[in-house]
Amino acid sequence: MSLRILFVAATPLEAEILNLMPGINNIGESISFGSHKMSTLVTGVGSVATAWAMTKEFSSGIRPDLAVNIGIAGSFRDDLPTGEVVVPVSDCFADAGIDTGTGFLTLAEAGLEDPDKFPFIGGRILSENMFVKRASEMLKPVKAVTVNTSTGSAGIIERMIRKYNPDIETMEGAAFFYICRRENIPCLALRSVSNRVGPRSMGKWNIPLALDKLQNRLKEVLLLFD
Repeated sequence: MSLRILFVAATPLEAEILNLMPGINNIGESISFGSHKMSTLVTGVGSVATAWAMTKEFSSGIRPDLAVNIGIAGSFRDDLPTGEVVVPVSDCFADAGIDTGTGFLTLAEAGLEDPDKFPFIGGRILSENMFVKRASEMLKPVKAVTVNTSTGSAGIIERMIRKYNPDIETMEGAAFFYICRRENIPCLALRSVSNRVGPRSMGKWNIPLALDKLQNRLKEVLLLFD
């Protein structure tokens, strides 16, 4: 099949893997891979920047056949090592809620939001379509959380695991899913693990490895859609 694909990345570094991927054809402003016509959108870091950039893009009248979120992620699990590329199949805004004297309440738990109001199901946004299904046959499907503040302390890690049991953490994923679902645009997210979620130590991160692995796996996924 021939698709018009929009790649959404938070930073130029993450977006650049597309231009460097073997098999990519760059002619002026036109980018293609096989029969697919592609474009990139660099949103900036975080949910607000992502939501604004994507809404502006879709409001311009350009409607892709598929939107693909690419980037790095932190892993909560020992069996998701640095360089592992995964497919988020659900996400949520994990730090949107109420801090109380007895703990953290999600917006739904606080009675401020219906956990099943579209596009949420049980407080989470699901990514279910033929593209996700095909990619999940090759890559591990995971449960993600999206945060405004990157998790870096034992107490918050424990809270995240207890409340959401997540596999990975990003700062944009739920916003990407939210906008795509609201706009009825098929979406797929591919994230490569760059670090273990924990006290911030950039020396333990390996962004070059994560992006190299993401580039390789992205090419393999695109070949599934030819």
